[in-house]
Amino acid sequence: MKRIIVSVTNDLVTDQRVHKTCTTLFNNGFDILLIGRKLKNSQPIIRNYNTLRIKLLFNKGFLFYAEYNLRLFFILLFSKKDILHSNDLDTLLPNFLVSKFLKKKLVYDSHELFTEVPELINRPFQQKFWLKIEQFIFPKLKNVYTVNDSIADIYKLKYNVSVNVIRNIAPILQNIKVDPFLSEKNKGKLKMIILQGSGINIERGAEEAVMMMQYIENTILYFIGSGEVFNDLKKLVKKLNLTDKVFFKSKMSYPKLMEYTKIADLGLSLDKNTNLNYTLSLPNKIFDYIQAGTPILASNTKLVSKFIIENKIGFITDTHNPKKLAEIVQDIFENKIQYNSWCNNLKVIAKEYNWENESKKLIEIYNKIE
Repeated sequence: MKRIIVSVTNDLVTDQRVHKTCTTLFNNGFDILLIGRKLKNSQPIIRNYNTLRIKLLFNKGFLFYAEYNLRLFFILLFSKKDILHSNDLDTLLPNFLVSKFLKKKLVYDSHELFTEVPELINRPFQQKFWLKIEQFIFPKLKNVYTVNDSIADIYKLKYNVSVNVIRNIAPILQNIKVDPFLSEKNKGKLKMIILQGSGINIERGAEEAVMMMQYIENTILYFIGSGEVFNDLKKLVKKLNLTDKVFFKSKMSYPKLMEYTKIADLGLSLDKNTNLNYTLSLPNKIFDYIQAGTPILASNTKLVSKFIIENKIGFITDTHNPKKLAEIVQDIFENKIQYNSWCNNLKVIAKEYNWENESKKLIEIYNKIE
């Protein structure tokens, strides 16, 4: 049985792409060790495969990345393995070095255009640092995949490397039983809007979503997950006296997250076209909304708008003006014929866009690994 060591920089709990990958590989006969980090507030995890979470002295900034990559290097160096699987640029260097030293196979999963994230584009030194690592390693890689065709094309053009595509698609919902309290509270009497995900950060339209709620009645908004702007959003809610209309839930298990997503009447995806990474993203929450049967209100980013329009599952907006967003939401809820049509379309495409279908590509990559 071949052993794969998979590495990430997060605490493993909410990274559904990595969990889906590890589960698929485990179910196909591989021995899996998933390595991440452990934070003070990290929830316990129970997985079918092996996990290792590292406690660090530093948890942000340069010192975090330096400590984590150094410790990861030595763990990879002295652990039993046949294949190394690196997730995103912030784990690639130690994986690459160990693969070269020990002549081991390396698979790289790029979840995004890492050097184009908004947290880096206004920090030229840090962006240049990560770009140098990418430019040094990427042309030497043989087994690479990413989340959509647009990002794959950029990498192919930039580094002349063949890049496969495995989209971050949600699994088919299995036995999701909605808590009766949630259903009674949020369905029927009140409309419920949701914006969920582990990366609710700057430039994702979360602030505008909060301000939008000033102009909407008989509706509540849930933020579920984590992100750099969470504390600022909570302060904004208090400032605008919206504590009875806007609610926050921290990171939770995927089944629990999907309980909330399933009872929501509308799912938000309001990323802004302020950076190439968001412009070319097709967030996993879009596929969560599909499996939950929840129509979508999305901003006009390239891939999201194309996908929603082609499949007729929601509305695309060109504005982030809170008052205009509120008017759009009210129109969506009032147009019941259109809304029901979106719901019916969601049921149809959920049978196509699911991890059970998409994961077949992952096994093909591993069967052809170089």
